[in-house]
Amino acid sequence: EPVEVDFEVWEENWETVQMFMRMQTQWRVGMSGPVGLDYAPLEWLCRIYKVEDPALVFTGLQVMEYTALSCFNAKKT
Repeated sequence: EPVEVDFEVWEENWETVQMFMRMQTQWRVGMSGPVGLDYAPLEWLCRIYKVEDPALVFTGLQVMEYTALSCFNAKKT
């Protein structure tokens, strides 16, 4: 049964968390599962959501992507 967990997001990270959620359907998947996000839609999303500092959001997105991949891979072992 799923467990609901609340967590806090610092204000300076909120835009990155929102973008990560918008990118949740953009995972590239190989034979062994997710391998990373497809970054192609990110530029378009940054434009339509008027992101002030796309480079900062991209850096944060990569941290979240790395962490998510670590969690995905941990479930395999």
